[in-house]
Amino acid sequence: MSKRTYSKRIASNSFVVGSFACIGGGLFGLDISSMSGVLTNDAYLRVFKHPGSDAQGAMVASMPAGSFVGALMVTKLADLVGRKITIMLSGILWIIGSILQCAAQNRGMLVVGRIISGISIGFASATVPLYQAEITQPHLRGRMVSLQQWAITWGILLQYFVQFGCSYIDGVSSFRIPWGLQMIPAIILAIGIMWFPESPRWLVDHGREEEALEVLADLHAHGNKDDSLVQLEYEEIRQQVYFEKQEGAKSYMDLFKPGITRRVMLGTSLQMWSQLSGMNIMMYYIVYVFRGAGLSGKRGNLIASSIQYVLNVLFTVPAIIYIDRWGRRPMLLAGTAFMGFFLFLVGGLQGRFGEWGMDGNDRIWMIEDNDSATYGIIVCSYLFVCSFAISMGPVSWTYPAEIFPMKVRAKAVSLSTSANWVFNFALAWAVPPGLENIAYKTYFIFGTFNFACFIHVLFMYPETKGRTLEEIEEVFCQGHMFAAWKVKSHVGLKALEDVKRQAKTVELTDEKASDA
Repeated sequence: MSKRTYSKRIASNSFVVGSFACIGGGLFGLDISSMSGVLTNDAYLRVFKHPGSDAQGAMVASMPAGSFVGALMVTKLADLVGRKITIMLSGILWIIGSILQCAAQNRGMLVVGRIISGISIGFASATVPLYQAEITQPHLRGRMVSLQQWAITWGILLQYFVQFGCSYIDGVSSFRIPWGLQMIPAIILAIGIMWFPESPRWLVDHGREEEALEVLADLHAHGNKDDSLVQLEYEEIRQQVYFEKQEGAKSYMDLFKPGITRRVMLGTSLQMWSQLSGMNIMMYYIVYVFRGAGLSGKRGNLIASSIQYVLNVLFTVPAIIYIDRWGRRPMLLAGTAFMGFFLFLVGGLQGRFGEWGMDGNDRIWMIEDNDSATYGIIVCSYLFVCSFAISMGPVSWTYPAEIFPMKVRAKAVSLSTSANWVFNFALAWAVPPGLENIAYKTYFIFGTFNFACFIHVLFMYPETKGRTLEEIEEVFCQGHMFAAWKVKSHVGLKALEDVKRQAKTVELTDEKASDA
């Protein structure tokens, strides 16, 4: 039995394939909470010499620094070796990075491990949404790519509870065990992805058209190559690829050609806004946030933080289910408005009821003996996370994965993702000193970023739901650069569905005629 035949039997639909690839997103989530859960761990602080705010920020930021490098490498790698092999490599690199972190004896060794793990996440975060977008039917694409964000939330949640459980262990095992266990999903990803198909668009681009047709038929029509939708999508892909090849060889300069530059700006900006939304604070440093709110006791802080991670998982589910019904624009507009509002509430409560004080050896801005203000900040933090989970979280991965033409898609998506990691790196490093020096004003800064994002989306982000990747070209040919709400609704998907219904009607008519 050939590898292709075996793969075909395992990957019977695009949902199974795309869901499995989401393990790559889960790795990102694992890393986020692998640090947030140890910030107050006595054994961690002892082994790594009680890092100050600058040192702690640098250690956390080493991962997104590696991710930036990894995301940029995808610009060549995903086109050269394919989407599937790139995802496999991300799993292998994650295993190496996790081993180094688990065995780290000093800050330098930990940073090296986190950089390698970061490169792995850069590979996965740029390639998995690209892979999912290219294997999924248009009416399910938003839901599928949103699973990337859901996998991230599950990774955060699971690692955090492992950290919480291990916090009861005395000694270095309390943080080494969680860092070692995070290798398990990477092993599954690196091995399992071998039995799944390559992107049909990448196959056509590399002259493997018959295999691309098989993959499309397998994923979208239970193996029926003559299915009308499969044939239409296959022809769309072929024509688009041939057209792009006639224009010349692929290069980075293509990203700056008319019609492409605008989309590059939209993709990179959206990934930038996802970091500037303030979610970075609520995931990496939630322990610090609740400590400043006056939540006393390490265990109580960890429990309150765990509720936040649970909400992050739960409120991503409605976004996955309804993103292809609600649309990308409404979700972004509502989400950024609510996030900005709740961050201003957190900052206002902190500023009104807090003051400089000492928590152990640390001088921090904190609220003391005011349960109402403490609970208000906790509730607003929870509502902020829910707002992100149901809006910006899934859309920030979906939108950049679907707006670029095949010729530059891998380069453009990886460049967009690298913008995510540049700002992730900067904020991971800057937030601890920010909370230490300007305290509650930090929340006002991120709240303002959310309102700025609202304005940007309102004027410049057209709707893309329900279109094939090839039809999205029409969206950006309509113009309306500063009036995105004027983009006309499409009929492409409806037309394809009508063709399929007509084909079925003809088949039924022929069958009745035969019986007669």
